[in-house]
Amino acid sequence: MAQGPDSPAAIDEPQPRGGDCAPGPWPPAVHLQDALRRFETEAVHGVCATDRYRCSYFTWGMGPPLVFVHGLGDVAHSFVPVISVLASEFRCIAYEQPRGRGDGARLSRYTHAALVSDLFALLDHLGLRQSYVFGSSFGSTIALAAMRAQPERVPRAILSGGFAQRTLAPAERLLARLGRFLPGSARLLPFRKLIGKSCLGPPARHRPELLEFFLRNTGCLSLAALAQRAGMLHKLDLRALLPEIRQPVLLICGDNDPLLGRVCEDVLLQGLRHAARVEMHDCGHMPHYTHPEVLAELIRRFLTPPTIICPSRARSERET
Repeated sequence: MAQGPDSPAAIDEPQPRGGDCAPGPWPPAVHLQDALRRFETEAVHGVCATDRYRCSYFTWGMGPPLVFVHGLGDVAHSFVPVISVLASEFRCIAYEQPRGRGDGARLSRYTHAALVSDLFALLDHLGLRQSYVFGSSFGSTIALAAMRAQPERVPRAILSGGFAQRTLAPAERLLARLGRFLPGSARLLPFRKLIGKSCLGPPARHRPELLEFFLRNTGCLSLAALAQRAGMLHKLDLRALLPEIRQPVLLICGDNDPLLGRVCEDVLLQGLRHAARVEMHDCGHMPHYTHPEVLAELIRRFLTPPTIICPSRARSERET
């Protein structure tokens, strides 16, 4: 059974300590349509009014709180498959970052620090003193900054495709500048299917429903919001903050990640005081799309420290 963030065991060294994905047994495979149907009937939706925007979120499950922070072009809905597995042991929370359409956000004034404050505003809104955090891609930077800003509120974090710095290539910077002034949504971007197949990795080749789910989710964001986040990403550098983060962190990496190299992972492993790395086989940049059952089990193991049985208790149990 999962232990809450307040548990003393929740601040021990992270497990596993690194290497490839630990052997199973893994939970049964997640069927996307089944997870989506359960989401429609079991999840609870809400809106948190921060000082900067109206933050839409959903909660699903009971147990220790675990907040999911999505990546640069993604949405909270993308976490439905992995949350469908974890909802039996955790109170899972996923929320939308500011989009600037219908949420009152003024994107031109937004900073990375404001994104971190939004996370804490959501915890306050939900009455949570502490919560575990899962950060995907760009969301990992929000998780890292939150761990450093208020360490007592984030006792552990899982970073999937995480990094402390990732500058854009010249062509990407140009697109980010132009995108701020373009109408329409990310659905208008060329080569979206090719990008999706690359991000998802090998599973996208034989499971077309995963690619369609990815395309539906990532097509929602406006081009202006996507460009604003990309520009923020280019300027961001959290490397100097890493030694100040003392909480355990689990890095989950795909062996076919086209966006991040081992250099980004090594920066985190060398900079963080208590970090472990797990590599997932046949996995791209977004395991919450392609490997939700394996990802859920890795999260569960990391957030559920093993039970320690004292020798006297063990002898007593054997005698009975």
